[in-house]
Amino acid sequence: MKSSTSLAIPRTAALAAALACLTPLASQAGDWRQFRGPLGRDIAGEASLPATLDADTNIAWKIPLPGRGLSSPIIVGDRIYVTAASGPQQKTLHVLCFSAKDGGKLWERRFQATGRTMTHDKTSVAAPTPVSDGRQIFALYSSNDLVCLDLDGNLLWMRGLTLDYPNASNSLGMASSPVVIGDVLVVQVENDSESFAAGIDVRTGMNRWKLDRPKLANWTSPQQMTDPDNGRPVVALQSSTGIDAVDPATGRTVWTFGDGASTIPSSASGKDVLYVPSNGLTALQPDPGSSQPRQLWNSRTLRPGTASPVLWRDLVFVLNAAGVLNCGSAKDGERLWQLRLKGAFSATPVGAGHHLYCVNETGQVQVVDVTAPEGEIVGSLDLGETVLGTPSIAGDALYLRSDGNLWKISQP
Repeated sequence: MKSSTSLAIPRTAALAAALACLTPLASQAGDWRQFRGPLGRDIAGEASLPATLDADTNIAWKIPLPGRGLSSPIIVGDRIYVTAASGPQQKTLHVLCFSAKDGGKLWERRFQATGRTMTHDKTSVAAPTPVSDGRQIFALYSSNDLVCLDLDGNLLWMRGLTLDYPNASNSLGMASSPVVIGDVLVVQVENDSESFAAGIDVRTGMNRWKLDRPKLANWTSPQQMTDPDNGRPVVALQSSTGIDAVDPATGRTVWTFGDGASTIPSSASGKDVLYVPSNGLTALQPDPGSSQPRQLWNSRTLRPGTASPVLWRDLVFVLNAAGVLNCGSAKDGERLWQLRLKGAFSATPVGAGHHLYCVNETGQVQVVDVTAPEGEIVGSLDLGETVLGTPSIAGDALYLRSDGNLWKISQP
């Protein structure tokens, strides 16, 4: 169906060129092991997801969860892992594992929080998304409790980071999701007091390195990209001051961008370009041998709201605070079209085939065909529950968590 709320902008040569190369990505629908999927890029390539959605045929299963959370589910093989927090003060921390086939619960582990569990009413102690290296699950909570389990739920190690760093908290709750790069788990624990980032050995749970960070509440997540000097991965740490790109193995700063950045939506990365929510949206490219990146462009019209920007080949998509989806050229930042969606959004869109799946805060899934000249809503499904966490895609299915349930949406 054609949306009657499309905000049309005339097509340009840039749009035509971008659409010409917007064929489905070549990767297969595999694991989704971290926040925003492989390399944090929100895209599942050729996963075969339904575009026109129907509750009777496309909801494969719906499983109740024991507590709230904003964390995304992650998928390793045929298993779904998700975190939750329960109890009057959210002091009971859950890690749950479900079968992707039928939603059957395979195991559940519970821990008691050692750090502070106060949060804003909108968020939860289970706000950070867990991450896996394919062998282990690492679950971080707003209470700064960090748990490492094997895929069968056996506890390998646990750290109460607040015991080591007593002032590392804020009154609203924290939500930064860790990433695994090689044998290092990178966590950002940024707040108004004892603010830091750390590289943690995945085997022992001990610090490899620790960096002092700006003392300001920050909910963004680390983002992986490539160092042009040697082709090795670097991790971009975003804060109110800008971006610090560091070597995940050593914590050495590789380059710095100091013109400020958002503390809510995270950056999106291509292989060697980082799209930063800074003064709107700013594209940065590391300059070999330099401690400062090159600014390729800045667009004040591509300003994200809460959701992070999504990079898809030569296009970048941004959901603004008014619920308008903006499509821009990743090459020069020119805005190509706008499409008004229904509702406010906290979740970042995810993509498969040539569709973006956008889930608003009231639980309405809206499917956007991004190859349409002005963008087009081609399907929708109202789950009828609050959804604040970003969905995940694996095995030709969309997985998402609402306030009370874990959902699987797929072809019948």
